[in-house]
Amino acid sequence: MTNNMGKLNNGWPAWGIALAGLGALAVARAAYKRITRLDFKGKVVVITGGSRGLGLEMARIVAAKGAKLAICARSEEHLARAVDELTSGGAEVQAISADLSDPAEAPRVVHEIIERFGRIDVLINNAGMMLVAPENVLATEDYHRVMDANCWSALYMAQAALPYFRRQGGGHIANISSIGGKIAVPHMLPYSVSKFALTALSEGLAAELKKDNIHVTTVIPNLMRTGSPRNISLKGAHEDEYAWFKIADSLPVLSQDAQKAAAAIIEGIAAHENEVILTPIAYAASALNGVAPGLLTTLMQWTNRWLPESDNAEERKGFESESEATSGAIGARTNAAAARNNEL
Repeated sequence: MTNNMGKLNNGWPAWGIALAGLGALAVARAAYKRITRLDFKGKVVVITGGSRGLGLEMARIVAAKGAKLAICARSEEHLARAVDELTSGGAEVQAISADLSDPAEAPRVVHEIIERFGRIDVLINNAGMMLVAPENVLATEDYHRVMDANCWSALYMAQAALPYFRRQGGGHIANISSIGGKIAVPHMLPYSVSKFALTALSEGLAAELKKDNIHVTTVIPNLMRTGSPRNISLKGAHEDEYAWFKIADSLPVLSQDAQKAAAAIIEGIAAHENEVILTPIAYAASALNGVAPGLLTTLMQWTNRWLPESDNAEERKGFESESEATSGAIGARTNAAAARNNEL
């Protein structure tokens, strides 16, 4: 008894030392983060898909922090409006029209940015597309298109920027993936496939590039109110597919305010975080998928039973699929976000 008590008593200093060590480690980590924190002032930040939606929200934030901006997108009209807004606030902005799903475009874009600014400090891969449709109306080409836009475009841009990052001694890449890159969501198969691939690409780059002082942040957003539903692509029962997606995107419980999401992403980049998960729902879903993937699959199977069925393979845009269900008070949140974020 005495010997056991002695061992117990002798163990307390060891526990104390261990706890003190963990505390010291936490303090040291916090101090390291403060020292290495990225200051955006004067930095060159590239945002793909930067002319509208989440990309534009992030551009506003880094512009306010004094960054020099390069934004690229396919639409010259959207780019022009974004540049007018950003430059009116005093930002220095370069706009480049490009379709980054074309592997030849990324080297051109990066070259033009280097020609103007001389360097790139942060690359935010945000460009992409979304196709909402039941599996039975999807063609193989649909998967290719979405993969090209959501995954390969990020790889092309990273490959084009990496030689400059290495030459200048470092840089930062942020890849905007999705909760759909951790959980396969019904009626969004090509999107989930592309975002799963992007998540793996981003995490793999993070593992391999750290030795070169190149930081990589993988961003896992949930739904957010950027106003983007009107520009998504749809197949199947267009109005019904658009209705469930737009309503979900408008509900505060299911979707996040885009300004708050953009601020959290930029904060994660500044802190050189490996991963930024934006909402409690995304955290919970990601954790549940890790510990009980079969349960989450069952939940998705149940959800799919409530989604519309159709064999219509015609493709339309969201704004072509408005109905009485999406034009009421609930959809007004998404409409307001679309007006703010250049999605009209």
